[in-house]
Amino acid sequence: MTNRLKLVTWNINSVRLRMPIVEQLIDEISPDVICLQETKCPDANFPENAFRKAGYDQIAINGQKGYHGVATISRLPLANVEKRDFCNVGDSRHIAVDIPFNGTSIRLHNFYVPAGGDEPNREVNPKFGHKLDFLQEMQDWLTGPETERPAVLVGDLNVAPYEHDVWSHKQLLKVVSHTPVETELFENVRESGGWLDAMRQFTPIDEKLYTWWSYRAKDWSKADKGRRLDHVWVSGPLSSSVKGTKVLREARGWEKPSDHAPVVAVFEA
Repeated sequence: MTNRLKLVTWNINSVRLRMPIVEQLIDEISPDVICLQETKCPDANFPENAFRKAGYDQIAINGQKGYHGVATISRLPLANVEKRDFCNVGDSRHIAVDIPFNGTSIRLHNFYVPAGGDEPNREVNPKFGHKLDFLQEMQDWLTGPETERPAVLVGDLNVAPYEHDVWSHKQLLKVVSHTPVETELFENVRESGGWLDAMRQFTPIDEKLYTWWSYRAKDWSKADKGRRLDHVWVSGPLSSSVKGTKVLREARGWEKPSDHAPVVAVFEA
């Protein structure tokens, strides 16, 4: 049945190290499609057999040794795989596929946007400049044909755009991921393509919403100093089909967790 789709996006922070909690996720919510970021392994070492054993035999990967990496794993057929090299630096930060839905297909983009380092100044921090250039290239590309069809864009986009996407708007205004130059560019990327912020359709903009909690906190849940770095965007033609999103906060507390929680999105025709 392809008129209902359950999709998960998750920065897994090393897929081989955290395969046990990926399997736990599969057991608990049984998604149709899993989009992972920061897989940190070359394609040849991706744990395909574990996914196939769990019933996911459609695997599209774009990996590299030790860093970055994205993967889209599915029980549904994947077609028209595309890997875009943003900024021409050879990083594995994007993969797109077509998945069947409601008699046609959805274009699914899986992104891992650069974090941007610690200093929000491109003159002294090339990583921050790279992040801004990456977002600008996203804006230039993700328009027209990419958004005139049913499409979903998910991933660790490494920007918390709104006041209640961070634990303290005031204290994080000069912290990378929430600086005005990032948040304004981020919204330009989304709005220029007509993308809908699906997560904020189901959690009002004046409510706190986080997907990431630092490893540095002794008790991450009690401190609750989170940020919403992971996102689900949908194109206009698909906007009426997104029926809900949810952050699986409890997964941040699983054994040997990622510092990100998975985000679930459900689509129905």
